[in-house]
Amino acid sequence: MRLNYLSRQDIKIILHYLGNIMIGIGAVLMVPIIVDVASMEFCYPIGLIPPLISIGLGYLFVYKFKEFDKLKFKHSMLISSIAWLWAGFVAALIMMLILDMSFVDAFFENISAWTGSGLTMISDVESLPMSILFLRSLEQWVGGLGVVIIFISVLIKPGTSAFKLYKSEAREDRIKPNIKNTLNKTIQIYGMYTIIGIFLYILAGLPLFDAVNLTFTTISTGGMSIKNANVGFYNNDMIYIITMFLMILGATSFTVHYKMYKEKRFALIKDVQFRFMIISIVISGIIVALITHMAPMNVVFHIVSAITTTGANIATPSELASWAPSVLIVIMALMVMGGSSGSTVGAVKLIRVITVLRSINLTVLNVVAPGRVVKTKISEKTIGEGEMKESSSYIAVYLFFLLIGWIIMSFYTDNPINALFDVTSTIGNVGLSTGVINGSLDTVPKVMLIFLMWLGRLEIIPILLTLKLGYGSFKQSLKLIKISLKNKIS
Repeated sequence: MRLNYLSRQDIKIILHYLGNIMIGIGAVLMVPIIVDVASMEFCYPIGLIPPLISIGLGYLFVYKFKEFDKLKFKHSMLISSIAWLWAGFVAALIMMLILDMSFVDAFFENISAWTGSGLTMISDVESLPMSILFLRSLEQWVGGLGVVIIFISVLIKPGTSAFKLYKSEAREDRIKPNIKNTLNKTIQIYGMYTIIGIFLYILAGLPLFDAVNLTFTTISTGGMSIKNANVGFYNNDMIYIITMFLMILGATSFTVHYKMYKEKRFALIKDVQFRFMIISIVISGIIVALITHMAPMNVVFHIVSAITTTGANIATPSELASWAPSVLIVIMALMVMGGSSGSTVGAVKLIRVITVLRSINLTVLNVVAPGRVVKTKISEKTIGEGEMKESSSYIAVYLFFLLIGWIIMSFYTDNPINALFDVTSTIGNVGLSTGVINGSLDTVPKVMLIFLMWLGRLEIIPILLTLKLGYGSFKQSLKLIKISLKNKIS
């Protein structure tokens, strides 16, 4: 691949693999027809057109553009970046056809669902057809594992190409030596927890449809609800407890889940990210309890929702907006950190936070005792200087984009704290909101928020590479056109 632009061969390779994912996306987006028929609403058939187009184009790309060269990491990053946008685009067309939504609102809604952000442009979700409610939940459930990841386990052969696509979605943990086996085990664990969640919610008294949708959006740490009042609609402590349990499961590394069930009984307790998450929940709960006199369930639920980047809530946006700024700052800090790497969460991930804290400790030790050799370990693994720099650099770039988003959003609201809260929630793919984000926003902030959700889900680097190569390819095309015109004139 060229450094600044894409060659024809690069494009062929990208389209070949992208075609497989487009087929998978189309197949997933046809599933809600089952709910449509079962509910006898019969509004979804027209929505089958976009998925069928996606499948048709996917087959065309797979067989038209054969893989003439090896897939590179740069190719995989581009494929991943485009795949998420394509998933949002196709689903947006479905909502436009069925709900008569504007393209920007429909695209926002579906990018929010796929990325597990949980923010919505729809003020009355309970008025939506059951098939559309299920569509949003299904997108979150699939997106929780990753649009690319869940399809390469089915459609792409094992090997280095599968690994590069797996890594393009910011995943490196392996349950098994083979990536395909890793993906299969991950999906098995994910499916098992989904079944457990549905069963628990039914035992707690929820109807089957509610239980399925709430499980899909909770285990995926998505948080987009089928109720206007979100989880608060149920007004049931048992439902809240089950939801917190599933949120924590979804925010814990799949590798740890596998070890816990197959190898080590105490793997969960020994995992440094899980311990850090629980300690953060406890400390944050104590701080908020000391600052305010809110009900314990209200405090704990939103703290768990924030650090797991789920965004499920039992308080309305207006209630969140009325909380003390100090409480909102604590929740924002949790939304920036997020849960474990190798799970379904967004944000910067706890492993990076822990790595940066260890690097600060190492810097202090080097000042106090220069020349002393100190090894920094996390979970019995030695952390090198390169990994420390990567974590620090990523967090710095992440906060930079958060700052830019906050500045832009501040032009559209008179409450800077609430604007910062909602932007932090957006880039972290969380979904908690003070009400700043709503359907009445102008187009510019909506597009900016779509970009931040996309950016946060793919962890920035693939997006920056996509923009760089896209701009470089555009310039190269203009250059070739000018040369061609010049030759014709001469």
